[in-house]
Parts: sequence; C-alpha cells; structure tokens
Amino acid sequence: MSKVQLVMATSESNFNEDIKKDFYIPTYILSEDASQSDDVKLPDVPTCPVLVFINSKSGGQLGGDLLNTYQSLLNKYQVFDLGKETPDSVLHRLYLNLEKLKNNGDEFAAKLEERLRIIVAGGDGTAGWLLGVVSDLKLSQPPPIATVPLGTGNNLPFSFGWGKKNPGTDQNSVISFLKKVMDAKEMKIDSWHILMRMRASKEGCCDPIAPLELPHSLHAFHRVSPSDDLNVEGCHTFRGGFWNYFSMGMDAQVSYAFHSERKMHPEKFKNQLVNQSTYARLGCTQGWFFASLVHPSSRNIAQLAKVKIMKKHGEWQDLDIPHSIRSIVCLNLPSFSGGLNPWGTPNSNKRRDRDLTPPFVDDGLIEVVGFRNAWHGMVLLAPNGHGTRLAQAHGIRFEFHKGAADHTFMRIDGEPWKQPLPVDDDTVVVEIAHLGQVKMLATHDCRSKSVHDPSSHVNHDCDDGDSDGEEEDSVVEEQRKFGAADTFKIPEEVDISHIS
Repeated sequence: MSKVQLVMATSESNFNEDIKKDFYIPTYILSEDASQSDDVKLPDVPTCPVLVFINSKSGGQLGGDLLNTYQSLLNKYQVFDLGKETPDSVLHRLYLNLEKLKNNGDEFAAKLEERLRIIVAGGDGTAGWLLGVVSDLKLSQPPPIATVPLGTGNNLPFSFGWGKKNPGTDQNSVISFLKKVMDAKEMKIDSWHILMRMRASKEGCCDPIAPLELPHSLHAFHRVSPSDDLNVEGCHTFRGGFWNYFSMGMDAQVSYAFHSERKMHPEKFKNQLVNQSTYARLGCTQGWFFASLVHPSSRNIAQLAKVKIMKKHGEWQDLDIPHSIRSIVCLNLPSFSGGLNPWGTPNSNKRRDRDLTPPFVDDGLIEVVGFRNAWHGMVLLAPNGHGTRLAQAHGIRFEFHKGAADHTFMRIDGEPWKQPLPVDDDTVVVEIAHLGQVKMLATHDCRSKSVHDPSSHVNHDCDDGDSDGEEEDSVVEEQRKFGAADTFKIPEEVDISHIS
C-alpha cells in the first residue's frame, strides 16, 4: 500500500470512528434478538445517538438517496424506511428493550436513552406522524425531534431553522446535518387536538374524503372506534392532532386539488420547484385569486359556521368573522404555505388595545387568521405583512349552520381532505383544544420563539397596522391522545408516497 493510500485509509478509519463516537446506536439496543458479543464495541455512550426515520417516497428520488446515505454512515438498523415499518412499531420495540436492559443493570442503555434524538425526513405530514406517535407513547424521557425538509411546504423544518429547501443527499451534506442536530437546542411546542362530531346520517357517508378518495393520511384525521371513550352513540366522531396549523376554506380546497393531481400524475411531481409552480397554477384554476366572482358566498366562513373561542379557560365567547373571509387558519407555528407568517408581530398599540402577543410556540395559545382571497394572502410577501388577525385563544369551536353547505375543505399540517356535511344536521361541531407539548430540536437562530425566552419579548413597533378582526379564546375537553398507537398505523397495502 502506498503512503497516499495509507493516509486515505487512516483518515477514513478516523472519520468512521468519529461518526460512531457521536451518533452510532449498537444493534443490541435496537433489538433484544441481537447478540451483544457480535456488536460494534463503543468505548463510551455516543454523544448524540440518533434514530432516523425517512419517507423514501418523499422528494422524488431524494428520500431513497437519503436513506442509502444514512444507512452507509450509521448502523443500518438505526435508520428506518417509513414505507416498510411504522414509527410506532419501531419505538414500541426500542423502548421495551431499553426497559429490559435497564432493569438488568445496563448503564450504557440508560445513558443512551437520556441522550437519544430523532431525525425524521419527509414532508410536514411525515413529521406530524412522528410527533403524534411520540406524544401517544407518553414516555418519561421523550426524545426531541429534528426535521429534514423533503416535502413541498416544509413549514415545520423552516420554523425550527432546518431550512425549507430539499437537502443534499451526499455524505458531506448528511454529516453536516448530523452535526447541526448534535448542536441543536431543545424547544417545547404546543400540541393541538381536533375533534369533529355530527349525528349519524341515514343517507350518505360523512367520512373525510382524501384526494381521489384514497386514505392519504390515516394518522392525521380519522373516525374513532366504537370502543373509544370519545365515541358517542348515534354520532360520528373524528379526531386528529396537529402542531403547525388547521385551516378550512378555499386554501384547503386548492391544496386538495394539488394532492389529487399529484396522486393521478406522480411522474409530474419530481422536485420541489415543479411542485410549487403547480400549486400556484391550481390556485388560479380553483378561483382563489378571483374568489369573489367564482366562490359561492355560502362557503364563506361566517355563512358556513358560528365560531366561538375561549380566552379564559371554561368560557366560550362568540368570535365575529367578517363576511368576506373565505379561509380561516388556526396557527401554532410562525410558518404557513412554505414559510410565510400570517400572524406577523403585532406592534405595541395592537398589543395594548387588543391584548395581542407575538406568536409564541409554547404559550398555550393558537393564532386565528382569516383571508379573503389569494391577493389578500400575498400581503404576507410584503415586509410586516399579515392576514386578518381574528383572535388568540386557548381553543376554537366551529358550529356549522344547518344546510349551509353539503361539504367543505379542511387541512391539517399540509394534508387536505374534503369533508362532507349532513344537510339536515344542526349539531356538526369542530373543536380545537390544547393538548400538552412535544419537544423539537431547533437551530439557535430559528424563527420560532418561546414565551420563556427573555429575548423573545423585545418591543416590535414596525407592524403595518393592516385590517384585523376581533379576538377571543377556547377550551379543552374529553380528549387524551392523538390516536397514534392505533390510527397512525398505515396498512401495508396503502402507498405513503403522497404523504408529502
């Protein structure tokens, strides 16, 4: 072997040792069937052991390429393809094994659990899937989660400093990301539960209709089982969870059209730029730019439902919705529609007169914003632009008017559906309530702000004073979990490539 080859081999060996020292998880930790004697020997607990979940169908070919790179750098058994194994089955198996090892006096396993972090690569829907599973497991030490932007909007990664462009998939790019995960700070963010209930209709089905009537996101919004505590006899009850936003109205209708077209013609949606241009085109063809001419006024939010909010726990109050509002967004994070911030930062006058605050991600409040049409939405592109600020609340409740419409469109964290509404029922209710918090990993310069961070409370007097509505509040009720352990499971026959 020449000197050059020897130097290169030594360098590669040192490089591999550094990766193991920082991020590697031994196989015996991951599975009780693995033999510890045959495993890689580590001198100490890794600095930042990571479990990696990748939606290999996301980002065109990027998901598959990223999967290969992570598996080549780490223990292949700590990198999971979500197309082959669900996160709840992986995490159940891992934590059961960790408990057995700790009970047998394995200090290595105990320290590794304390340092464990999760990386999830996919769109916002994939990230939400992981967040729901971790929430439902109710772990004593839930691992914080970093998100790799592989979708179209990538609002979750962007909110926490991981960018919104699809990443590089080569070794250097992956190593760079791993080092950022090791240096990242932990942030708690609010979790939100959504519950919808209506009388069981004698005619027609009121189950959510996913794009092309296929189960695109079983984990996002699903009918509860008859044995569930939330089930009420004589009613259909649906529930879900979200971390970024819930929206209803015309923006969700455009998103539904986009997902439907992507399902029909997946070959046309191979990169992020094409996806975004297609989204803009559908915004035009669906009439979002000319909503006052083509959008039925009966589907405007005020004509569709009475809206109530809870500013003080246990006290509902009516929220006045301007009649021109065609889309309403209930926002938890400061990123919507690919990085825009619909709430903005209220200036000192708005804070004083309307008791508004900046959009903190852990204050137990959800920001409620309205839009008239796409032109109104474009104010977000301007400095200090924002939508119509309607309220900040601990919860929000939509009580649908009887016969107002036979359907509407809804969306959770980028995943849309068409929601049939019984025309003879005046009891259809959608309620959103705060339900705990989860831990995210964030870069130190991310746009998400904590109410507990003193630097988040600096004065902001540059707001442009655009038109706002009034504000109010909302409440928590009978919900306890997001349903990850049951409804988050995707059957083997279901293709998850459409989970952005």
